[in-house]
Amino acid sequence: MTETLDTARLVAGLREQTGAFTRAVAGRDPDAPVPTCPRWRLRTLVGHVGQEHRWAAELVRKGAQLPVPDPRQADPGAPDAWAGWLREGAEELIRAIEETGPDTGTPTFLGPRPAAFCLRRMLSDTCVHHYDAASATGTPFGVADDLAADVISESLDLLSASAFERVRPAVAELRGRGERIGFRPRSTDGWVITRTPEAVRWVRGPVEADVVVSGAVADLMLVFSRRVPPEDDRVTVTGDRALLDHWLARAVF
Repeated sequence: MTETLDTARLVAGLREQTGAFTRAVAGRDPDAPVPTCPRWRLRTLVGHVGQEHRWAAELVRKGAQLPVPDPRQADPGAPDAWAGWLREGAEELIRAIEETGPDTGTPTFLGPRPAAFCLRRMLSDTCVHHYDAASATGTPFGVADDLAADVISESLDLLSASAFERVRPAVAELRGRGERIGFRPRSTDGWVITRTPEAVRWVRGPVEADVVVSGAVADLMLVFSRRVPPEDDRVTVTGDRALLDHWLARAVF
């Protein structure tokens, strides 16, 4: 992993975002559509989040590859029990990390990684799915700037890993001839992505690029994760819009 939040902040962040996700969904209509995940109903989204936390916990505890679960087969129970079920899943993962140790080698889809890799991956996914839940239920969405920034960095770590192409072949189309895409937040260093012939490369720092997306870091996270379109009033795009569109269409998780 590149430099990231420490384990204590990842743990606190997972609790924060799981709690916020829980408040957005608890007691809601399980058949409500999820606009940002068009093929899912709210029950599937809730099942996925609770299921993936438990799956990651088992992966860390066993230290062995496990089949990726099908979110359509998750059973989160009745809506009035979702809150407890979701919190239990997050705490199960946190306990697994604490008992195993965040630096313990763990098999992942990218090869061996520290157990904290799984915690970071689940936190990133939970942050994005919190927005999905909020958009489905009409509840407020919020995420701390440091967590939103780490979602972008963690995603770029995946997209720049050669092994990720085995999981998402479309990522190979993100290679290029040196084109640069920038995300420029107001509250922290930006991200500059370079599409080289070999792979995606990225750095943090001042942003000078062929196309730049500017805005609050949480909104940049939502554009990066394809939850908010680049034409949304919350962000500003300058430069080569076709380059940005090409990137967003293929930077799929």
